[in-house]
Amino acid sequence: MIPKLPKILLYLLIVLFALNMAQSYFTELIFDEAYYWYYAQDMAWGYFDHPPMVALMIKMSSVFFNGELGVRFMSCILSVATFLVLWLLIDHPKKERYGVHFFVLVFSMTLINAYGFFTLPDTPFLFFTALFLLLYKRFITQPSALLALGLGIVMAALMYSKYHAVLVILFTLLSNLKLVWNKYAWFSVAVALLCYTPHFYWLYENDFVSIKYHLYERPNRAYEFADFTLGYFINLVALFGLTFPWIYKSLYKTKAKDLFSKALLYLTYGVLIFFFISSFNRRIQTQWIIVISIPMAIMAFNYLLENDHAKKWIYRMGLANIAILLFLRIGLVYEPLFPVVYETHGNTRWVGDIKSQIGDMPVVFENSYRSAPMYAFYSGSPSYSLNNIMYRQNQYSIDDSESKVQHQKILYVSKYTKSGDITLNWPDGTVFYGNYMENFESFRKLRCYVAEKNIALHTDQELTLKVFNPYETNIPLEKIKFGIAYLNDYKQVMETLPLPMTPKNEEALFIKAQDTTKFTFKLPKSKIEDPGFFKISISENGLYMGINGDNIKLE
Repeated sequence: MIPKLPKILLYLLIVLFALNMAQSYFTELIFDEAYYWYYAQDMAWGYFDHPPMVALMIKMSSVFFNGELGVRFMSCILSVATFLVLWLLIDHPKKERYGVHFFVLVFSMTLINAYGFFTLPDTPFLFFTALFLLLYKRFITQPSALLALGLGIVMAALMYSKYHAVLVILFTLLSNLKLVWNKYAWFSVAVALLCYTPHFYWLYENDFVSIKYHLYERPNRAYEFADFTLGYFINLVALFGLTFPWIYKSLYKTKAKDLFSKALLYLTYGVLIFFFISSFNRRIQTQWIIVISIPMAIMAFNYLLENDHAKKWIYRMGLANIAILLFLRIGLVYEPLFPVVYETHGNTRWVGDIKSQIGDMPVVFENSYRSAPMYAFYSGSPSYSLNNIMYRQNQYSIDDSESKVQHQKILYVSKYTKSGDITLNWPDGTVFYGNYMENFESFRKLRCYVAEKNIALHTDQELTLKVFNPYETNIPLEKIKFGIAYLNDYKQVMETLPLPMTPKNEEALFIKAQDTTKFTFKLPKSKIEDPGFFKISISENGLYMGINGDNIKLE
């Protein structure tokens, strides 16, 4: 593949790889990267928020390097590989003369540039989308069992990268419904499902926690045109920067002259329409639509090869984009150049500040799956995110990290406390406080299930609560208190109240280990008007109410 590249493009890709390696080495992690690094410390077939590909990338990177490069090395590899696959996807006879224009076009795309070194689920998602399209292009020309096998493996890799991959596969299928009668297409689907079986099984073992959270449990808020729909269109501009008028014009000008160009159009328009409709329900994040960068890069490059005006302006504006992006990339390392305090600034300072005061003592961060892994990465000491009812579940809710801080002296860091044993200054000027706890004990894995269905808000009905204790020890009832949270229709917590509970076995003194204990309760009256949901919660040893039950719809 590489010998077919124009020399200038080959040299540019070598420079790109060196630049991304240097950037990776000198740039501190962002919080999401630290979170995914935490994933990789305990390899599994799935994680709370995402499938496992990003963790695998980090695990592979750590074989070759330590520190930040041990998180980002594979991203540097996949970034160059994505450029190479995109180049192979273009058949235009003039392309050999315009290798520089191709590089400028792709490198100027905002998130493709950033994900050249940041390690996030979108990094492999972009690469496998490009590879999927390359194999699909060859498959529709000359289908074979070997190509079908490759397609199946790559479809599984797509789904292992990000759940949004289903859109790539779905819209490609919709562009060519004749695949339904193609035996090789069915073979590729069977291969993909077989390869994806371990993740299906992981979801089953974990009560489909990822699917439930993303589809049903995630909080939302009332529709705001400026932040939701207008924000979506702003993201479409931000995705391409200054080149956006010509790139979107290339989409408009591209016609479906064959099955492959039809697939590019279906994929692009399908994603755009899907998230436009979604913008009436929730705020759309820029990275959710990043996948259109792959088909758009192909269409935009083909368009500029045929249109001198587009060629001139995409090249000029692309260079301007690159200049801005390179300036910002320097600012990621050298803080004074960046317009705001960013996630890559000051992490070693605040971690070092805590470490210098407490040594190797574990740190428990309240409601911060971001700070906990960042502290663990730069300090090498245990940390844990204790999630309460005002926050959200995350990987710390389902793994065994809680056990690593139990019954130890810990530093408890919370943004809600106004004083503490030590004062912590965050890079953005926020002041947090830490308090020592001599014998930390939490029971955040207790699970609460309400037996009844179709519960009315003002009911006097006596309800049944089942509390499952997954721990290996009994939990004395004197150590816990029950509470209830009332949520609005957008699943935002609006009110919390204590909730008297009566054990069905009146002599019960504890919640049995590895067993379910039943209680009865009545819904307390809420002060808010027409709450949409409620959730049962447990507070242990004076800690704030945890996330122990699902959102239950009120009739």
